[in-house]
Amino acid sequence: MEFEESGIGEECGVFGCVAAGEWPTQLEVAQILSLGLVALQHRGQESAGFVTCNGASPPTYTTHKGMGLVSTAFPPEALQKLRYGNLGICHTRYSTTGISELQNCQPFVVDTLHGKIAVAHNGELVNAHALRKKVMRHGVGLSTSSDSELITQLLALTPPMEELDAPDWVARIKNLMMETPTSYSLLVMFKDVIYAVRDPYGNRPLCIGRLVPISKLHSSGDGEEDTEGWVVSSESCSFQSIGARYYREVLPGEIVQISRHGIKTLSVVPRPEGDLPAFCIFEYVYFARPDSIFEGQMVYTVRQRCGRQLAIEAPTDADVVSTVPESATPAALGYAQQSGLPYIEVLCKNRYVGRTFIQPNTRLRQLGVAKKFGALTDNFAGKRVVLIDDSIVRGNTISPIIKLLKEAGATEVHIRVASPPIRYPCYMGINIPTKEELIANKPEFQDIAGYIGADSVKYLSVEGLVSAVQEGITSIQNDKMISSSNKSSKRVGHCTACLTGKYPVELEW
Repeated sequence: MEFEESGIGEECGVFGCVAAGEWPTQLEVAQILSLGLVALQHRGQESAGFVTCNGASPPTYTTHKGMGLVSTAFPPEALQKLRYGNLGICHTRYSTTGISELQNCQPFVVDTLHGKIAVAHNGELVNAHALRKKVMRHGVGLSTSSDSELITQLLALTPPMEELDAPDWVARIKNLMMETPTSYSLLVMFKDVIYAVRDPYGNRPLCIGRLVPISKLHSSGDGEEDTEGWVVSSESCSFQSIGARYYREVLPGEIVQISRHGIKTLSVVPRPEGDLPAFCIFEYVYFARPDSIFEGQMVYTVRQRCGRQLAIEAPTDADVVSTVPESATPAALGYAQQSGLPYIEVLCKNRYVGRTFIQPNTRLRQLGVAKKFGALTDNFAGKRVVLIDDSIVRGNTISPIIKLLKEAGATEVHIRVASPPIRYPCYMGINIPTKEELIANKPEFQDIAGYIGADSVKYLSVEGLVSAVQEGITSIQNDKMISSSNKSSKRVGHCTACLTGKYPVELEW
């Protein structure tokens, strides 16, 4: 919960759709894009943008962007304008680089030698400063402060070996991937195809779904003859609401072409020899929606395992287990199951205050805290409470909650945190406070229980978190499409840089 109040947020979400079969399609691509993006709203609430294309030759691109929630940015008349698209991509934004203005809203559309491309990006480039200089040396001006415009302009540059009359988008994308190792998941739309791209370290998520008739949605058959279209998304949680089945993840380093004829792996760019993948472990801890699937396992299940591991590492004498609603609920249930203590609710959340972490302004974030919770006194008066949270970042949010519970009759409040202490900033797409602001780096951390008013405070260890995450990872799907030279794509690894200070790549400034 404290992630919300501390201004920590995931950078953004991307979503794309391609209608299968004959065009013009009967599939409502604009509506699918809208519903898909609404399901990714937790990944960013500053702005949203859509680009659709008819896929003709020459193609017609239609763009609409707006500030705020998807429902605000895209009234019915805006979706009506986008309705003639046979394919499209969209984006919802939380800024980690670039200020919160409409000009930084994605997707970006630029003219190239061979026509327009549209690009949507989730992540943050670790060597953006050097790349900006390189683009400008080619005489290209940048109109925004966003990494995503930089990526778009790099893709627009012609590779040395490309024929003048035949754009080689695989070569262009691979050239970009050689220029910057991480962090990005990309959707690149050109004419009648979408290229789905994940950086070689797989730091940010990306997965593919298959649109099927509603009557076939829950059947066991996998016949692609029923396919009505293909969708690609930052998270699989967006698939159910649009009638799509989860198909598979885009693998680290993979370039996938999505067209009306189906999906095809065009290339897999390897990591340097010996490097493991570096999928952001905090997608599991907090950022992703609980019903999303990563690496063959549901996020909710991983959070439950984190709670069970926490109960093994940090038991305590108590009467009940509860949670700070709502992101830590699976961990609290896991803690209760492992410890044998009953799980009850001790806090009632006012759902209409809003998720304050998405507000970039500190004052706006702080205003949302005061009236967010009410105490369910009858459930815990006279009892010792173990309160599970997903984080303690600055320590200024959990303290008033502890005070509220004690004033309402809790005899003891023991805090158990289902993730390790955050000690380092993230430079790969997560908005984390400076090192000096993090409570784990302050003198108060030596007596954090006394600082926040708890009877005890314990965190899950880094080893415990990694173990809980990796315990349920299944083998990578569609193994047959990966050549023997790219078997390293199947190895398991996660980025824990904000916990350990060990970044997967060398940072360039």
